[in-house]
Amino acid sequence: MLAPSRVLRETPPQTGGGRTREELLDEADAVMERAPQSLRFASRLLDKDNRERASLLYAWARRCDDIAEGRDRPARAGENDSERRSDGVKAIKVLTRRALDGLPTADPAFDGFGLVARERTIGENLVGDVISGFALEAADWVPRTEADLLRYCYHMGGAPAVMLARIMGAARDDGDLLDRACDLGMACELANIARDLSTDDADDRCYIPLEWLAEADLPPGEHLRPEHREKLALLAARIVALMERHEAAALSAVHRLPFRQRWAAIAIARIYGAMGRKVRDAGPAAWSYRTVVTTGEKLRLIAGALIAALGGKGPGADAPVGWTRHEFRPVPGW
Repeated sequence: MLAPSRVLRETPPQTGGGRTREELLDEADAVMERAPQSLRFASRLLDKDNRERASLLYAWARRCDDIAEGRDRPARAGENDSERRSDGVKAIKVLTRRALDGLPTADPAFDGFGLVARERTIGENLVGDVISGFALEAADWVPRTEADLLRYCYHMGGAPAVMLARIMGAARDDGDLLDRACDLGMACELANIARDLSTDDADDRCYIPLEWLAEADLPPGEHLRPEHREKLALLAARIVALMERHEAAALSAVHRLPFRQRWAAIAIARIYGAMGRKVRDAGPAAWSYRTVVTTGEKLRLIAGALIAALGGKGPGADAPVGWTRHEFRPVPGW
């Protein structure tokens, strides 16, 4: 029998979806163990509280990516990839909304995000900016201009980095520090784009602006052909130049961070910066293999970052930067 309306109750808010913090952290730590080595190394440089919050945030972002790409469920009969990804973004929005409202989601990644969002008061606009990145992917979006490319990098790298800065204690009104956190995330995303041109092409994706391709006389979808590799290397160098611009801007503010956070920020900037520069230095051969920064190279970069962090002021301190994160973000709304 259906229950009479007088006995129905709304679902009560439950921080963490009713799970204990320890349970959520166990789930998040398991996800972090499968993260790229660079991120795992950087997370271990943080103090315990910030490392735990970073793990909860990463687990949510990783789960969102799986849902957005349709890796969380088998395809339904007659469903195409675009519909599958669109449905995934809708699911992300519903689950994230429940998590922010303190309601259980039956998914530890979202419940953990709800917990850390409440602990650090993560703003809804910032959450929406991250989700908008998944929506761009689902819509098979391609950048037409350099500004479009930077907008994409804001959604996929900058906004998550700002969110990470917020959960680590950066004040909501500390605009300059949050802007430089955004630069760090965008630099990492640009390095990834330069490295992954061939794997993205295999997935029918390209993040080189259409205007750049036209200037280089490269037909869209044919930029990876062997006869075009010289031109492609020049375009990759342009991407790496953008990476270095944002890398330098990020490092201009690390002296304001507590020591452990400063060390981690310098390390991640140097690791991803090294990867981007390897792509540029390899020239036309860069996409004949997967460019990596080896474990030994990472450890040396982390050691160098420690020396820089111990110096207190950090590399690039006080360098003038002529932009803010708001130049890259669209009008919010999700």
